[in-house]
Amino acid sequence: MAHVIFYEKPGCAGNALQKDLLRASGHEVDVRDILTEAWSSSSLRPYFGAKPVREWFNVSSPRIKSGEIDPDKVTPQQALVMMIVDPLLIRRPLMRIGDHCEAGFDTDTIDRWIGLKRTTGVVSDVCVRSIANDAF
Repeated sequence: MAHVIFYEKPGCAGNALQKDLLRASGHEVDVRDILTEAWSSSSLRPYFGAKPVREWFNVSSPRIKSGEIDPDKVTPQQALVMMIVDPLLIRRPLMRIGDHCEAGFDTDTIDRWIGLKRTTGVVSDVCVRSIANDAF
């Protein structure tokens, strides 16, 4: 069992599914609000590891979907500043166990990291509401 510090957007249906899967897998989930956390560049940066800057962003963010921000044209420092000002841009969830941090919910990565119970449902870091809206 791992103690997972889990930063979410309150009310996010996708984050709810992710937390349920973590708990069903025997992990303790310490839920925190990603929108009200006092982020700094040094506190936010570790969550992204070696991922390309594009993968730091929440693809469901209205500013990304509208084309206002092109993640392929943003430097790491610019991305961090944008995310501190507008936390909705941050790929969710952010998770930390000890000194290890992750952004997003890739089930294979998380399974290798701490172990996950197998499920027949799809649990990812794509906004559930966005998937439903894209279907129309």
